[in-house]
Amino acid sequence: MPPEHPDDDHGPRRVRVLLADDQRLVRAGFASILDDEPDIEVVGEASDGAEAVALARALRPDIVLMDIRMPGTDGLTATERIVGDERLADVRVVILTTFDVDDHVYGALRAGASGFLVKDTEPEELLRGIRVCARGDALIAPTVTRRLIAEFAGRVRRPDPGPRLAALTEREREVMALVAAGLTNDEIARRLVLSPATAKTHVSRIMTKLAVRDRAQLVILAYETGMITPGWLTRPGGAA
Repeated sequence: MPPEHPDDDHGPRRVRVLLADDQRLVRAGFASILDDEPDIEVVGEASDGAEAVALARALRPDIVLMDIRMPGTDGLTATERIVGDERLADVRVVILTTFDVDDHVYGALRAGASGFLVKDTEPEELLRGIRVCARGDALIAPTVTRRLIAEFAGRVRRPDPGPRLAALTEREREVMALVAAGLTNDEIARRLVLSPATAKTHVSRIMTKLAVRDRAQLVILAYETGMITPGWLTRPGGAA
């Protein structure tokens, strides 16, 4: 649930959303859907990436719905600037794209975006996605995660575990591999015979050790370091 508003004793505050798209009609359409929800508020609109970064810094929204292709400063560059700004550590970027598998989307996820939505998504999915990200979760359906990350991370010629994974315990490596398979904390708990709280703690500790923002980046790192490889999920012993 969104955090309580410090100036409001009557319940949780609304999720604050910044829209970034170069097409005014697209922004208007999203704003119309979002403003009808009692728990969501559109706090600003940007027509390019530079404006999105400036408004993110000024307004500190919970979520930025970011079009990937915009004139001038594009969505990928804007995402990198927002994610790289320590003052915006609580801001989550959700990429808007026309196609659900796209090199630019993969780049945005590597840059720290918390997920993506296709522009023609159903209103219910848009609302669900915003609420998911507002809770701090990554917005990528497991099936899409597998296809997207396997397709692009699988192009890495020589996976390099480097020193980062050395910090993980054997149990944490097991948990990370299951996160990369798209399993939820509850599913990981059942698979490893843990409590959901313990599974959640493992995931949080892994993200802290590896300095990643969310599960989306964990998935990418798992592929790029060779922890798992395309096809792993369908082989005997895989998580699927």
